[in-house]
Amino acid sequence: MSAEREREFARRLAAAARQEQFLTVMSREEALDAFCAAIPHTALPAETLPLAESLGRVLARDVASPIDVPPFDRALVDGFALRAADTEGANTARPRRLTLNREILACGVAPTRTVAAGTATPIATGGVVPRGADAVVMVEQTEFLEDALAVDVTAPVRPGQFVGYAGADMAFGETVLRKGTVVTAREIGMLAACGLDEIAVVRRPRVAVLSTGDELVAPGKDLRPGAIYDSNGAIVAASVAENGGEPVPLGIVRDDEAALEGALRDALARGDLVVLSGGTSKGAGDVSHRVLSRLGSPGILVHGVALKPGKPLCLAVAEGKAVVVLPGFPTSAMFTFHEFVVPLVRALAGLPPREEEAVRARLPQRLTSELGRTEFVMASLAQGADGAVALPLPKGSGSVTAFSQADGFFAVPAARSGMEAGEMVSVVRLGAGVRPPDLTVIGSHCVGLDRVVGLLAEQGFRARTVWVGSAGGLAALRRGECDLAAMHLLDPETGRYNAPFLEPGMALAPGWRRLQGVVFRGGDARFEGRSAAEAVSAALADPDAVMVNRNAGSGTRLLVDGLIGATRPAGFWNQPRSHNAVAAAVAQGRADWGVAISSVAEAYGLGFLPLAQEHYDFAYREAEREKPALAAFLALLGTREADAALTELGFEPGGGDP
Repeated sequence: MSAEREREFARRLAAAARQEQFLTVMSREEALDAFCAAIPHTALPAETLPLAESLGRVLARDVASPIDVPPFDRALVDGFALRAADTEGANTARPRRLTLNREILACGVAPTRTVAAGTATPIATGGVVPRGADAVVMVEQTEFLEDALAVDVTAPVRPGQFVGYAGADMAFGETVLRKGTVVTAREIGMLAACGLDEIAVVRRPRVAVLSTGDELVAPGKDLRPGAIYDSNGAIVAASVAENGGEPVPLGIVRDDEAALEGALRDALARGDLVVLSGGTSKGAGDVSHRVLSRLGSPGILVHGVALKPGKPLCLAVAEGKAVVVLPGFPTSAMFTFHEFVVPLVRALAGLPPREEEAVRARLPQRLTSELGRTEFVMASLAQGADGAVALPLPKGSGSVTAFSQADGFFAVPAARSGMEAGEMVSVVRLGAGVRPPDLTVIGSHCVGLDRVVGLLAEQGFRARTVWVGSAGGLAALRRGECDLAAMHLLDPETGRYNAPFLEPGMALAPGWRRLQGVVFRGGDARFEGRSAAEAVSAALADPDAVMVNRNAGSGTRLLVDGLIGATRPAGFWNQPRSHNAVAAAVAQGRADWGVAISSVAEAYGLGFLPLAQEHYDFAYREAEREKPALAAFLALLGTREADAALTELGFEPGGGDP
């Protein structure tokens, strides 16, 4: 390496070591106050749109009807227009006979004849009531006399009966819709009935959306080593549209100050506000906050908020427009977006604040939190013995799936260091369409279960799966927090799977068998051509061999502990929660070996040394066997359809006690 390159590397290394600190970290309330004070949260000016394009928009001003609706007196039934006085005393025994006028008033036909005393005119529903008539008699209360061209009326009619008067629906000059009304199909119908073909609505705020990071790749392109797909850009753009804004996607900007400054200036020119994700924490590559300080007064308002997740949030104003830099991790980005950006987007669009539905639920276990930061916890809702239960999801701020898999979230106040088991929390639902699942499965993950749950969904049942390991699933079942515990626990004393761990009142449904084994990269002489036991012995004897472990409480961890005993080889404390994570670590060279199931090893192109065929089964409470969703799941096990799906994945249907 040349001396110049050495100096450049030393400079970058020093920058990484220093890690520029946040500005003064504010509370959530202080940050919101500062942001709202700097940026007016008021509706944008109006624009005129064709009626057909106004769905979902917000009326910019009151709308008065330019005509009477209906514009004339009209018949409300099929029958005959007549004078009510001519029907006085009419009954079936003594009907009143009226001569028919020589016209028929269908819809859209203007009357030409006056209804004189003793006459009537045939009229259709919606037809114009002619001059002289003051009521309409239903055809069912008449008898037509063809020879006489007359009609006998068999019941009296009062004045105004079955007549819809002009302006009865909307009168000329009447305010029919108010400013701020969200236009739905109902409002479009009203406006069309008034004869309006265009309407003034609040202009949608244009939100420029940028993502920054050298590690980002646009979806659809090849993923290079060390890179990830840009999910934040898509999530933010969709959320902008969902809340009444018009997203302006501007793609990915690399971690370069000059490039980012140019992109932000372009974004300010094209949008009413700018949302950037990434580049706001303390890392050496995070340059957004430095660029923002050069874009204009007042610049950065907030850099660092006492939130978890979401501390690196940066709020700024440049050229009179809001610039929000969200944290790069997806969960952090979405929490801060909904807390700080959604209210602004909706206000600019003229929309009211989001209506959030909250559910009171019990926390099943103690939850620790960082004192001094408001923490938002994603949760799945389940039905426990004493009501709703909030199950915190084991996801970090980098999780992309946390929002899609959660039913809602609850907050741990900044003044608390945690919440106790049994404490009630208020779970804010994520969206109006979110409902508790019909079936909750907690325990060990398996792609086979994903397939069976998919078959269950075809029957109309919605299942929620939470992966905490076999022991965690069994504990959740014991506490009444789930319907099924997915498990593969080996009892070392009896050599039996799962059944020895059941408690009174629990039953076991046989699932399928999976082959566990040692996974490694092909060509590694420490493993290639050996048995699993020989390979593990060789790996334990090699100080350079790095393992990847599994989380405590998982069935695979019990198998690993049996292999390595009391030794703690390199990589022991790397303990992911899934077979896929183990395989990925080995495939990417971060570890040399681990234990996973054969189907995952095959999917990742890894070598595989068989260890044991394990039983992946489901524990449930016998008293709840007839619960519709649970009964449907149990009935699926062993069916031809389920067995075919499991066999395709490399599993052997039919688990249970050996």
